Amino acid sequence: MSSAKDVKGPRARGPEAAPGAEPEPPSGRDPEPPARGRGADPEPPPPGGVLWSLSGDIRALLMLPAALTLQVAHPAVGAGVDEHSVFRTDPWGRGERSLRSLQLWVYGGAEAAEEGRRLRVLHRTIQGTDTRSRPYHALTPANYAWVHATGFPVYQHAARYLIRPMAPAQERALYAEWLQVGRILGIHDRDMPQSIEEFWPYWEKMLAGEIEATTVVRELVDVDQPVPPPDRGPWPLRAVLRALWPVLLPPLVRFRRFVTIGLMPPDARAAVGLPWSAEQEKRLRRMCAVLRVVVPVLPERLRYLPRARAARAARRTAAPNG
Repeated sequence: MSSAKDVKGPRARGPEAAPGAEPEPPSGRDPEPPARGRGADPEPPPPGGVLWSLSGDIRALLMLPAALTLQVAHPAVGAGVDEHSVFRTDPWGRGERSLRSLQLWVYGGAEAAEEGRRLRVLHRTIQGTDTRSRPYHALTPANYAWVHATGFPVYQHAARYLIRPMAPAQERALYAEWLQVGRILGIHDRDMPQSIEEFWPYWEKMLAGEIEATTVVRELVDVDQPVPPPDRGPWPLRAVLRALWPVLLPPLVRFRRFVTIGLMPPDARAAVGLPWSAEQEKRLRRMCAVLRVVVPVLPERLRYLPRARAARAARRTAAPNG
C-alpha cells in the first residue's frame, strides 16, 4: 500500500466484541531483499490464502484510505508525499496506479517481483527533510517498512467490520502473507517484526513516538479540500460526472473522511488525533452490516476487482490439471 510512489499486544475486537544516479538510502543498506539468492525472486502470497480472498474483494477499496492515511502520518513518509507525490494534481491516476500495484503484489505471479523492483527504483530519488527537521530517504529501512506495515493492522481491523472477524490462525496467516509482500517490495526480514507477537510492540512504539497529524493527513481528511472530477473511464460518463461534480463532491469527500477515520484502528486514530463519535461508530456498523449481507451474494464480476477475478478464473482453469 505504498503511498509515496508517484513522483513529479492484544487487539480490541470489532463490532462483535464491543486491514539515474540514484542515491543509496542513508543507512547504507541495500534495498534489495536479503540473501535468498539474487537469482530467486521472492514468492507472492499463496493462491487461496487470506490475502488472496481479502485484497481482491471490492470491500477492500473501503480499507485503503485508512492505510494510506496512516502511512503519511509518519513524518518522513508524509514529507515525501507532500514534496514528491502527484496526489493533489492527479488523485485519480495516483489511486489507479496504487491499486494496480497492490493487486500485482497479491495476484501478479511473476509480475509481483518486477513491480517490487520498479517501486524501489521509483523511490530512490525521494529524499528531503521531514516535519521534525530530520533528513529522510524513502528507502531508509524504518520509513519503507512503516509504509508496508500499516496494511496488516488496517486489514485485520477493517475485516471485522466489513467481512468477519478473523480467527487467530487466520490473523497469523495474514501476517505471514503480508511479510511475503514485504519481501516482494524489497524489505529485509531484519527490518520487519517476524511474528504477530513482535509486531504489536513495534506498532505501539510507532504510535506513541512517531506518528502525527502531518499536513498530508490533514488534507486527506479535509472535506473542503478541492478534488478534480474523475478523468478515467468512458468520455460520456466523465462528461456527466464533470457536470454533476459540484453536487457529487461534498457527499463523496464526507464519505471518504468517514471511512478513513472509521476503519482506522482505534489506537492509531487516537495517536493521529482524528475525532470519532459513538454516533459515527453506530453508522459505520450499520453500513458494514449491510455490506456483509449484500456483497457475498453479488456475481463474481461485481464482487471482485478485475485482476483478482482473472487470477481466480485462471486458478479454476488450472485446478483440474493440478
